[in-house]
Amino acid sequence: SLVRFLCTCKSWSDLIGSSCFVSTHLHRNVTKHTHVYLLCLHHPNFERNDDPDDPYVEQEFQWSLFSNETFEECSKLRHPSGSTEHYMIYGSSNGLVCISEEILNFGSPIHIWNPSVKKFRTPPMSTNINIKFSYVALQFGFHPGVNDYKAVRMMRTNKNALAVEVYSLKTDSWKMIEAIPPWLKCTWQHHKGTFFNGVAYHVLLKGPIFSIMSFDSGS
Repeated sequence: SLVRFLCTCKSWSDLIGSSCFVSTHLHRNVTKHTHVYLLCLHHPNFERNDDPDDPYVEQEFQWSLFSNETFEECSKLRHPSGSTEHYMIYGSSNGLVCISEEILNFGSPIHIWNPSVKKFRTPPMSTNINIKFSYVALQFGFHPGVNDYKAVRMMRTNKNALAVEVYSLKTDSWKMIEAIPPWLKCTWQHHKGTFFNGVAYHVLLKGPIFSIMSFDSGS
């Protein structure tokens, strides 16, 4: 309904698009537990078996929204890039989902997607650095302290040196973090990372020692 109301008149559009309205509407949905959906990447035929001769096996997977209560399919979605192959979710918050390629590199396209209203934004390519990385990790979430959505990209060079970039949805720009501790030369396991309250957490491995590194995307 709100998407349709945006087209009613300019005053309604300005009201619905204001940060105050957005935060109030989000708070209402959270407290009343309304408009909660499950985003699922699935085979078009739910009933298919594992028979290799099944003709549905060759069909492309699709994204859909399902009811959080009944698990019934509510709507089919078109992937922002037009393809569902080799894409992963790297974080979600308040209905926004961050997706990118399954195997990340510095030039991997990133899409911030709102499946409910079928809109997405593709952040600009970063021009901060121009060196090759042996590993790239990506996380996404909301930072309540600065009222902004952040994508944190951590990159490791062949010599295990660390580089960190932060994308701000509010400014639609990347920022390279200059103050990296010189002793922070280590590896990490990307599947161990998480993003909570604007802070990215990673499990680091330096020799036989495991550590947890926290990075505040706001400060």
